[in-house]
Amino acid sequence: MIVKANIKEAMRSLLAAKQRTLLALIGIFVGIGSVIAMVSVGTIVQNEALRQFREMGTDILTIGKEFGGGSSQSRQDEISLDDALEIPNYCRQISAVAPYASSFGKYKYEGKKWDAPILGVTESFLDLNKLILREGRFISDLDHRSYFCVAGDAMGKKLRSLGVKHIIGTQIFFSDKLFTIVGIIENTPMGGMRPYEINDSVMVPLPISQRLSQGGKIQNIIGRIRPGGNHVVATTEVKNYFKKMVRGMAVRIRSAEEIIAQMQKQMRLFTILLGAIGSISLIVGGVGVMNVMLVSVAERKKEIGIRRALGAQRSDIQLQFIVESILLCMVGGLLGIGLGIGASYGISIFSKWSFSLSYDAILLGVIVSAAVGIFFGFYPARQASRLNPIDALRSE
Repeated sequence: MIVKANIKEAMRSLLAAKQRTLLALIGIFVGIGSVIAMVSVGTIVQNEALRQFREMGTDILTIGKEFGGGSSQSRQDEISLDDALEIPNYCRQISAVAPYASSFGKYKYEGKKWDAPILGVTESFLDLNKLILREGRFISDLDHRSYFCVAGDAMGKKLRSLGVKHIIGTQIFFSDKLFTIVGIIENTPMGGMRPYEINDSVMVPLPISQRLSQGGKIQNIIGRIRPGGNHVVATTEVKNYFKKMVRGMAVRIRSAEEIIAQMQKQMRLFTILLGAIGSISLIVGGVGVMNVMLVSVAERKKEIGIRRALGAQRSDIQLQFIVESILLCMVGGLLGIGLGIGASYGISIFSKWSFSLSYDAILLGVIVSAAVGIFFGFYPARQASRLNPIDALRSE
């Protein structure tokens, strides 16, 4: 009953000073909105980054040469195509591999030249990277002697800008060799374990790319772990394979699960940092609430004196003003939650991210609103409760 009466009294007092209440509400509204927006955006960014990895699957790992390890002789060795393709035969945890080589060079089409990357790939590259064909076909392992290529999305747009209407069958030069385009890849989201050059490059048979004057050596191998396999065991098997079977070569291995775990830790810190930045405006809003409450105490001294004279205890006076402060902050907090969710939704739409509602952020908004009300309302409430009743009654 006492709390209910205090809430009614708090509402009456806040409505009596509409302008002052509105200004305090704006401070809390913006402060809570900033915190909610920052935390929500941090969560959305984290989910977006993790989604890019999970698109390829958490059963993916990448294998590359470790230039910091092994003997001086092993550092001169390179991963051969045969070494890469033999991995599933020796490592029970690995079901498929897709070695690739990347280089950069000059393309030429009807007298026009431009620089772009080229990827040497095998047939399994399409499946392991979950690429989608828009037209034509992908590179086949039977093309190891054929100068066929598959264009990425950005490369296809480049050719169209040069006047190419039918890309399939078009012939372009790279490193003075004439390649025929047999397929086009849909736009591929970057991130995760995929090579970043996919959209901007053309993909050619790996043996062909290694014979080009500007052809690259195998830098990485994408591997898929068998269903039910363990990435730690798979990593150990692959390292042992290269150490024992491939001239003592040391390799570095990254698994999707390992990277996701690291990213989650980093993103949590990132979200905390964003929340801390947003809380600066919340502190400003809290100071505004304290100021409003101190003015309210100063204006209502006579009321406080009358209540004390009629038998109200100091705790009753203190509770009344704390309830008023909490009510003010909770209303501002609820409005701020709406602002924060709306802002984070707008950012996600603008950035073309998947919007996800963070219930933790909403709960945080409610808790923080109440905490701000208690923290910044305690001092004015204490000041009100410590007023001398006689002095309060004499005040104008």
